[in-house]
Amino acid sequence: MSTASIGVSRHSVLPPIIPESEKEFLESVQRYIISEIGKVGCTEAGPAEEYYVIYRNVFEMIIEHVKAYKNILITIKQEYDAFIEAIKKGQRTAFYLHGKLKVLACESTTLMYYMKRITQLEEKIRTIQRNSERTEKLIRKIRTLRTSPAAEAPRPPRKKYDPSKAIPGLSHKDSLDMDALAKHLAHLQKRVRELKDDMLTKYVPMENMTVIEEKLNRAQSRRDTSEEENEKLKLCYYRKAQFANAVNMWENTDRSVEALKQIVVQMRENEQRVGEGSVITSSSCLFERDANQAKEAAALLEYIERFNELFSRGQYESAAVFAANCPRGVLRNEETMEKFKEVRGVKGKMLPQLMYCEALVSTSTAVKHPLPENLTTEAIKCALSEKRLDLVMYWITQQNLSLSEEAGDAIYAYGEEDKHNTSKCLALAQIAYSRCRAHKKAALCLCKQGQVTGAMDYINQLKSFSTGDYIYLLKNCPSIQLIRHLTQGWNGKPPALSLGTTVLFLSNMEEKLYCIRVLEEIAKEGKGVMEQMMINDSHCDVEEWKEIAEICFQSRKIKLGKLLISILTAQAGVVELPPDDDGAKIMEHVFL
Repeated sequence: MSTASIGVSRHSVLPPIIPESEKEFLESVQRYIISEIGKVGCTEAGPAEEYYVIYRNVFEMIIEHVKAYKNILITIKQEYDAFIEAIKKGQRTAFYLHGKLKVLACESTTLMYYMKRITQLEEKIRTIQRNSERTEKLIRKIRTLRTSPAAEAPRPPRKKYDPSKAIPGLSHKDSLDMDALAKHLAHLQKRVRELKDDMLTKYVPMENMTVIEEKLNRAQSRRDTSEEENEKLKLCYYRKAQFANAVNMWENTDRSVEALKQIVVQMRENEQRVGEGSVITSSSCLFERDANQAKEAAALLEYIERFNELFSRGQYESAAVFAANCPRGVLRNEETMEKFKEVRGVKGKMLPQLMYCEALVSTSTAVKHPLPENLTTEAIKCALSEKRLDLVMYWITQQNLSLSEEAGDAIYAYGEEDKHNTSKCLALAQIAYSRCRAHKKAALCLCKQGQVTGAMDYINQLKSFSTGDYIYLLKNCPSIQLIRHLTQGWNGKPPALSLGTTVLFLSNMEEKLYCIRVLEEIAKEGKGVMEQMMINDSHCDVEEWKEIAEICFQSRKIKLGKLLISILTAQAGVVELPPDDDGAKIMEHVFL
């Protein structure tokens, strides 16, 4: 490199001289930008639509002004417009998908509310139908009375009073005299009493004997009929008692086929004794045995043998349906469930235990034996272990199950593991908890779904929700909205919890973030609102509020802490002592 070139590079290059026309153009563009921003009200920087429109117009003005680079600038503007349009379209798509996701999340809860509304409307329809039937019967009865022959028969004509005819025993003059009429009426009444006494003492109608004999015969006939009916009822009761005793004997034994065979043999021996005229003694009654009991027990034995045959052949689906439809429900128990549970599943096929559970639930209404809580819980656990949440959802929403708290816990735990189906599991668990009256867990499920308002409505409908239950909700699902509802009241009702006590409780649980955010939201409403809540909080004294202020200072919320201290010192009876006071040892505020 030459010396001349080095010397030249050491001096600064002068900027290009801008013509006056270009300066005027730039100044006009700048004024246009400022004036347009002021018109649309975009005083703060941000990605607003108005900014884009203003600067797009400015860019078009520059394109028209600069003729040499017009084609290049137009191409650049087109690319930017296409890019911005793509961003807008993505935002619209994201907003639509977000709304659709919310709808899908609330689908299970909406279905639950629809099912409840259907039940209410069906009950209302039945009530209206009963009222309509009663009204129709009344209308038919009235029409029948109107069209009866007695109603249609012509009435006899009334006899007209003839004043010329006097009362028998009285003259025409006496019949118009009130005193004579009164005396005659007293005479007639006395005569009527005498005739009645004569009918009771002096005369006995011959028809009385016939009537009494007929009544006696009817009473004897009713007695004979009642005795026959009583014997039939005794026999029917004895049949049911003996069969129930046989089933209980079978259930109390090892539930083997041999045990049932022995019961059948014993019942047949008793039938022979009945045929010979003997009597079988039960615990407190003596009844005659019937041969149908032995037949019924034999049929039950044959049914169980058929089930064992299907099970031993590996026909688990048929065996499951067979057991679920067993008479008297003798195979709908935990022992049969354990028997299916011991069978290992085959890859690609439904688990035999799940087959049995599905058959139990689907036939619970048909066999008129509602599925008990223990079997319902086992069925739900089995379906969840096989990732069949859809089956559990169908059972709970479509079938009338005996749900328990344990079943709700199983569904809730499954939702904790399967994050994709958490919202569905929470809705199902909430149904289970509501039916078994585990109210605090049902409210927790609503809070977990973000339905804090619905949880508060549910809680206010109950009378058994205690302070411990409120603490349970805060411990398992702390949220700003829930804390404010519990500490500030709901629908005109007093607060369920103390604000200060709740803040201290959450701070001890390492949930200081929620404490600070609740206090900040209350402080935003004004110092008066915060002061009123602190004064009305009778469960939290000055020292505890001082501790809350210290928590604010530790969390670097100096302004909030000073607000609490200022409210405390402004109260009557509270004095702030200086730090170097000789009498202040461990307390900064004392009551005078």
